[in-house]
Amino acid sequence: MQDNSVGHRQIVLDTETTGLDPKQGHKIIEIGCVEMINRKLTGKHYHQYINPQREVDAGAIEVHGITNEMLEDKPIYAQISGEFMAFIAGAELVIHNAPFDVGFIDHELRLLDPSHQTIALNNNIVDSLLLARGKHPGQRNSLDALCKRYGVDNSQRELHGALLDAEILADVYLLMTGGQTALSLGSSGNSGESESNQAGEIHRLDASRPALPVIAATEQELARHQDKLAQIDKACGGSSLWSQ
Repeated sequence: MQDNSVGHRQIVLDTETTGLDPKQGHKIIEIGCVEMINRKLTGKHYHQYINPQREVDAGAIEVHGITNEMLEDKPIYAQISGEFMAFIAGAELVIHNAPFDVGFIDHELRLLDPSHQTIALNNNIVDSLLLARGKHPGQRNSLDALCKRYGVDNSQRELHGALLDAEILADVYLLMTGGQTALSLGSSGNSGESESNQAGEIHRLDASRPALPVIAATEQELARHQDKLAQIDKACGGSSLWSQ
């Protein structure tokens, strides 16, 4: 169960794998997670490369750039499973195309314990791909496409990487689920990829910044305000909303 004393805890998660199908013996080779509490990134993350004890498909290497040589000295999944499961324990998981990552994680856990069911029994799963398809039907909703649509900088993303993808997905998810993030005036109403609905870059404020000053109106300013309201009320025949 989630510890509600720390607020709503979410883990944005991504994996890289040796191939596309765990039923064909493919394994996880990288896990990347970033933590959010009450929709704010905390700076806590989990990142691990894993030795899959098998070859990485050439097609997969073209996607993520993780070679067999890079994984030779890394721990196997059984050695990192406890730490990883402790990090995500009780949290809501935000995953792009969740069935893929969840399927691989469940497969790894079943190899350790055949009685394992699914992490969805203990973690609520949010599939950001399904959210995106609901908000942008008929459009491309890959992570790269969403970065372009919401103005998230992914210029460092030449290849896929689990931790980098998790960090990018966190920004995209916050923009996609946070309501209006940019004001578009004079829109032509086009629904294509070039529509003017992009948000600006995310600028996170320093938590140590000084509090903004609160300046109260003076008695003279309040009196002038009331005089102005009275003038407006008189001009509209006493039918102004604030006088009723």
